This record gives sequence, structure tokens and C-alpha cells, in this order.
Amino acid sequence: METSFEPVDTTRRPVRGAQAPPMSRREPKHATSFTQVSAPPSAVVYCEGNFAQIDGKTANGLVRHSEAYRILSVIDSTYSGQDSGSVLDDTVNHTPIFGDLDTAVTHEAAVPDTLIYGMAPSTGRLSTADRGVVLQAIELGMNIVSGLHEYLSDDREIAKAALGRNVTIRDIRKPKPSKDMRLFDGSVAGVKALRIAILGTDCAIGKRTTATVLARALNAKGIKTVLVGTGQTGLMQGAKYGIAMDAVPPQFCCGELEGAIIAASEGEQPDVILIEGQGALSHPAFCTSAFILRGSQPDAVILQHAPKRAHRCDFPNMPMPSPSSEIALIEAFADTKVIGVTLNHEGMSEAEITDTIVAQTRKLGLPVTDALARPASHLLAMVVAAYPGLTQRTSVAAI
Repeated sequence: METSFEPVDTTRRPVRGAQAPPMSRREPKHATSFTQVSAPPSAVVYCEGNFAQIDGKTANGLVRHSEAYRILSVIDSTYSGQDSGSVLDDTVNHTPIFGDLDTAVTHEAAVPDTLIYGMAPSTGRLSTADRGVVLQAIELGMNIVSGLHEYLSDDREIAKAALGRNVTIRDIRKPKPSKDMRLFDGSVAGVKALRIAILGTDCAIGKRTTATVLARALNAKGIKTVLVGTGQTGLMQGAKYGIAMDAVPPQFCCGELEGAIIAASEGEQPDVILIEGQGALSHPAFCTSAFILRGSQPDAVILQHAPKRAHRCDFPNMPMPSPSSEIALIEAFADTKVIGVTLNHEGMSEAEITDTIVAQTRKLGLPVTDALARPASHLLAMVVAAYPGLTQRTSVAAI
């Protein structure tokens, strides 16, 4: 696949759609003659019983990175009184965890703008207890953001309560009408930016986190990079381009992703476009990886793997694949190549991370690192080693 390193020269949907901008109640009543830079809306992330766990991946991601919302606190009575950064990454971030919504709201000088439902349960649905918290937040005048497959804006009780309090419901996974969706037409081949997909050996394994860390590292190096989101958490974090892949009818998945990539290319003129992965190509419960490979036609893939994960998430009778088997499948399925492997270090000691990096590098013949436990420069080096023309092009542009 021929790749150029020269940069190339979605409309947001209505407020209840997946791509709608977050809303703040504190908007100026009158227009002014100068441009106002407003702070992102404040938010409390609800993650009862699941923070720092697999089903709490949305909350975990928002605590680590959020451009669209200013995260004030997390709700999870399991860790009440603790610092969310310390619980998640052993690094203090001064974002507290509270046991309930009342305590989280009382802690602030004003009622927060938003309650974000920060869990991704396998059912994709709201529990009875969670429903009560959502209704409580609405009564307090808070907007609601949800990434569930169950659309809260279609729920009569919740929608009626939101209307009565004049607050918004943002259903991240609620797609636009099929009549407005795009079919794949192959025009992604005309995108000159290097396209790298971050895929994995399982779901909820850290693909989005690795993509976010890599995007920061590339941009810091002067290599203009845009991350295209494909899941609810990335869109909540503020991804400017992307779709919730698992909420789009299969007929349109490749075309909608292709459209997001073209929009990113035309709108930003980047050197690199990173595509967030979903599921795993080898996982029989997910088809999103196949659509990502087809729709993005990536020049390269970085594979995320959790060495200590014995079985697929939520599938105890389904053993995890090896990185080598997943790499072989990816490269057989698509005209692309895997340029490196990143680790999810869940359940691993520092020594085990080091030993695994050494062993897998030797076994796979590819660079291996950990996006969180090792410097981001290692992840950057993985890409630059595969595509040294990126830094050469950047140096020329700086002259």
C-alpha cells in the first residue's frame, strides 16, 4: 500500500444525537461583539461499583482525558473518599470519588452541568438503581450524557422529566437517520495522511487510551495527528471526528467511518490519522474490527494485548488469542501490516511488564511497549521506526 506523508488540503447532529456538542446551562443571554472562550461544561461521572474495572471503561477514560467536559468527580461508593487518579493509575489527579450524587453535588459551589453515565455494561441497559440516579440528576437540573444502547431520550419517564426541567439528554450511541448515512465508495484511498488503526485482542483492553497517548506524542513532536473516534467514550471525551460504530447499521459502517476519516483529512490536513479500534477481529461477538479495517483501509496497525487476561471479557469459556495469531489474522484479512504491540498491564507487576516487553519483542520481531507504564516516547518511536519519513517531512515543514 503506497503511503504519502504530505499533509492534504460532520456536521454536528441535533443535540440529542451522538455527535452533538455538550451543552452548558451557563450560556450568555446576549451576544457580544467579541469572541468568548467558554470553559467546557462541568460533569460528574457516575460509575457505581465499576470504577477502575472493565465495565467502568468510560469513566476510566474520562478521568484520564476529557476535552469536552471538565470532570469534577466520580461516583462509586466502593472507593468513596479516595482520589480517582490514585485508584486508577497510582497517580494523584485531584478528582475525588464520592459515594453518591448528593455528596458530589454538595461538594461543588454550584450544581454541576452534567451527569455522565460512565459505565459500559454488557447488557447496554440502565439498571433500576441507575435510573433513580439519572432522574435525581435531572431533578437537580443536570444534563444527562449516556453511551448505552438503550436511548434515554426515548425513555418516556426520563424524557418527560428532562423536558420538565429543561435539560438535555445526549445519547452518544443514537445514530442519525439511515437516509442520511453514507455508503462506502472507496474515496478513503485518496486520503494522503498516514492512517494507523489501533486494534486489539479483546474488547475493553485499552485501544482508545493507547490511541490518545499516541496522538498526544505525535502532536508534541510536530507531527500533526487527528484521532477518529469509533466508540462512545472517545466521543464523550471530545473527539471532533468519529462515529459510534456499534450503533450504525452494518450496511453503512464502512461508509460512515470513511466519511469521518475524509472529514478529518479535509478539515485538519493532518500528517497522521489514528483510528480507534473496537472489539477484536478474532472475537466472534464483534464485527466492528472488520468494518474498521475495511472502512479506514489503514496503512498500519498497532495491536493492544493484555498478557494476564486469561479469557475474553464477559466470555469465561473463550480463551484469549495470542498476539501472533491476531497479527496473522489482521494481515490476512486486510492489505496492511502490524508495526508494533502495546500492552495492557492489568494484573502485572513492574518486573512482569519489563520481562513481557523483552520476550514479546523477541518473539514477534516487532517493537513492544506499554502506553501507560512506559514513556510515550517509546510509543512514538514505534511509529517513527516504521515511517521515518514522518519526521523528515516535519523537519522540512519547519524550515
